[in-house]
Amino acid sequence: MNDKMFETMFQLRFSAKQMERMAKRAEKDQKKEQNKVKRALQKGSVEAARIYAENAIRKKNESLNYLRMASKVDAVASRTQSAVAMQGITKNMEGVVKALDKALNSMDLEKVSSVMDKFEKQFEDLDVRSSVADEAGLEISGQLSGVSVPSAALGERSGTQEDVLSKRLAALRE
Repeated sequence: MNDKMFETMFQLRFSAKQMERMAKRAEKDQKKEQNKVKRALQKGSVEAARIYAENAIRKKNESLNYLRMASKVDAVASRTQSAVAMQGITKNMEGVVKALDKALNSMDLEKVSSVMDKFEKQFEDLDVRSSVADEAGLEISGQLSGVSVPSAALGERSGTQEDVLSKRLAALRE
């Protein structure tokens, strides 16, 4: 994550915390106003109690609005962090796909095996991140639009050569 994104993430998180503190302050003010309502009613001052009650209602709404806004800002921060993480994974996967294409072109079985292991690791990371994103209600569609599958992986190799290599690779894995 670059410095600018880190600064933005920090500012979003800081703003959310600040709004939560403001909500708590408004809630305390609401309770003070409610106590004033009780005292005014005990003294028989209905008009003063009504004014204090209006203040208490206004402070309650203010508190709720701060909490709503804090929640929205925190959600934006989480989505931004998720998008940055997905962008990093996408770049890593592009590198692995390129390496896989080179390894398949050279037919070096050790390289192919090594790159496939890296590729599987990237997909495991992607599965973990996407399941977290799913739990958080986030959408990750389109994040992998830049990833291309190498032509060699699509079966454009000759059948017999590919069969021999597949058998050798399977024997190495056992």
